[in-house]
Formats: sequence, C-alpha cells, structure tokens
Amino acid sequence: MPAPLDRTDRALLGALQDNARLTVADLADQVALTTSPCWRRVKLLEEGGYITGYQAILSPKSLGFGVTAFVSIMMESHNKDAARAFEKRLMEIPEIVACHNISGRYDFLLEVLARDLESFGEFAREVLQTLPGVKEIYSSFSYKAVKQRRVIPVGEKHI
Repeated sequence: MPAPLDRTDRALLGALQDNARLTVADLADQVALTTSPCWRRVKLLEEGGYITGYQAILSPKSLGFGVTAFVSIMMESHNKDAARAFEKRLMEIPEIVACHNISGRYDFLLEVLARDLESFGEFAREVLQTLPGVKEIYSSFSYKAVKQRRVIPVGEKHI
C-alpha cells in the first residue's frame, strides 16, 4: 500500500489534476514549496502510483463524435480465457474509450464514441457483435454529458 498522503501531497495532486501543464515553479508556488522539493514530491507520487499519467482532455464533439453510447455486454461464459480474449480485443478498438467489468446482469459496461447513430449501428453490427464471447448487447445513448471531467477527490476527508 502506498504511503499515506499529507496535506502537501493532496495539494500537489489537486493542482496537477486541475492543470497538468503547470511548470514545477508554478506548482511549487501553489503548494508553498521550493522547486526542488516540489519536483521530488511529484516524482514520489508518480512512483507511488498516485499519478499514473498525464493527458490532454479532448472534445469528442469538436472531433466529430456526436454520439456517446453506453453498451452493456453479457458474456456467454465467465471463464478467465474468455474474459482475457474479450478484454484484449477491446484494447485494440479506439472507439471504445472506457470499459468496466461490472456486477449485476451484465458483465461489462463500455463507453463508445461514434460520429452519429448510423455509424454507431454499423459499429455495433460489425465490431461489438463480433467480439469474442459476447452473448447479449444492450445500448443506451447519452443526451448530454452533465459531469464529464473525471476528477478524483483528493481532500483530507476523502483520502
């Protein structure tokens, strides 16, 4: 288990989560450190698994993706090989932007981007229905994203 976080670690995580493009100097100013200790702490947070990467947040709509679908998948079998084959294939499909193995009636919940409903229909027929081990597919569509940005709570009461 990673070392417990102190107030400065949480402040660093919050600041980086808000803007990962901060320079070390700007980050240090925000958390009341000098640059060297700030840089060392960020490296420790990365090595400790608290920070797993940095990426830009892109606009699906601006990039031509007008449809966000949530696709529930029921598997034919629950053996490890079937799940591994399914998960391996999912990693190769860029339109599937998120996947969770879930409890309940369905086994997996996928978030899928498509240009429009027609292209989603083609994707469902040509890609989703051909995934290894799939028994049943159920799709729901997002009318709008109410809370889109994934921000992990890092306050003292949360961690």
